[in-house]
Amino acid sequence: MILAPMRFKSFVWPHNPRVYSITFERKLAVHKIPFGLHYLQSLGQTRRVLRGEGEFVGEKAYDTFKKLAVVFYEEAPGVLVHPVWMTTTAWFAGLELRQAPRRDYVAYSFEFWEVEGGAGQTKLTTRAVAVSDGAAGEAVAETGEAQYHAVVRGDTLWELSKRYGMALSRIIELNPSIRNPNLIYPGQKVRIT
Repeated sequence: MILAPMRFKSFVWPHNPRVYSITFERKLAVHKIPFGLHYLQSLGQTRRVLRGEGEFVGEKAYDTFKKLAVVFYEEAPGVLVHPVWMTTTAWFAGLELRQAPRRDYVAYSFEFWEVEGGAGQTKLTTRAVAVSDGAAGEAVAETGEAQYHAVVRGDTLWELSKRYGMALSRIIELNPSIRNPNLIYPGQKVRIT
């Protein structure tokens, strides 16, 4: 299987990082009750964190790392497109050079923190790829020969390409009115045939 390249803002990885970890966390409070018993109270989920490691290899490896560092220094969150994880809005929270820089080889690590709808930011999409048949939003309206998918919150074009068994590039081609393939809205109609 060939995975799409990882992207953040204007930077597209020439090849995907080799290691990923995603941290999900929920804060819990412990309340003691008589006779040594207790109960747990959920205080809610906190941010999700994507960490990873990779290498840039080749004649311009260090130049590629410098381009990634320029994106890191931008003072705003952006759209993070991960080949396996969901597309989301995130802050580029950490970038580390893992060895002395060489022109032809750079080992690095990175960290992204997902934005959870605060400070005027909107979470773009936050839904895992696995979808069961008959789920909300799978209504497809037929108009002549074309078929459309009614977008629900959390849908992504990548997810739709997997669900309907077609290439992402084909969905993008069928929907020229979608200027940013990483941003679709609930209620929007996406052509799938």
